[in-house]
Amino acid sequence: MLNRVAVLSDVHGVLPALEAVLAEPQVGGADRIVLTGDITAGPQPTEVLDLLTGLGDRVIWISGNADRELLEYRRGQRDTIPDPIAPWAAAQLREDHLDLLGSLPRSVALSVNGLGKVLFCHATPRDDEEVVLVDSRLDRWEEVFDGLDTGIRTVVCGHTHMPFVRLAHGRLVINPGSVGMPYGRTGAHWALLGPGVELRTTDYDIRGAVTRLSQDSSYPGIAEWADYFLYARATDADALAAFAPRDGRDHSP
Repeated sequence: MLNRVAVLSDVHGVLPALEAVLAEPQVGGADRIVLTGDITAGPQPTEVLDLLTGLGDRVIWISGNADRELLEYRRGQRDTIPDPIAPWAAAQLREDHLDLLGSLPRSVALSVNGLGKVLFCHATPRDDEEVVLVDSRLDRWEEVFDGLDTGIRTVVCGHTHMPFVRLAHGRLVINPGSVGMPYGRTGAHWALLGPGVELRTTDYDIRGAVTRLSQDSSYPGIAEWADYFLYARATDADALAAFAPRDGRDHSP
């Protein structure tokens, strides 16, 4: 049984945001750090992976759809990736990085004090790119929970970059938001679990981070990329409008 778990999702290769979260005392003091996917697809993929692997067994890794896509691209299993930065990020990875990404599970279950058996995944328990939102209808949640062990009373997912906590069919659902590519408001978003749930935001020097990324990353157009994502130019309303059709609500009765 773990007393405290820090959940970091959707780092997306943004090293300054990750460093800021890792410097938080509650993260340093957590029993485990769980990464719920989309770790590498961004402007500093190798630096992020090297920092995280250096933390050793404290880190529990889960693959996200973007991590899978980078690996498939490098292994010749796909010709394109929808995210414009992803092919560039894939090209930066070393063979040991690719081996790591290829070894990652799609989900992990842990027992956490106060929350019982918790399932950690990227998008949903059954798929790494399905969309569920804070206002997704209950029958949608029933679909994505189909076949899930009844002993799992808490589900932690990422993917949509917006933090929320809600109940769905008696299960507590937690999305910590995104460390590196937040939608709706600035800062690096994460969650602290045990015995309750805390949605946390770590503020950091965004102007300095944009400058640092522009100097350190060779991605073409890095200044525009960093300005858009680190300053959270996409509002939560923008993101919800883009994601909403993908949770199946347009096909509901």
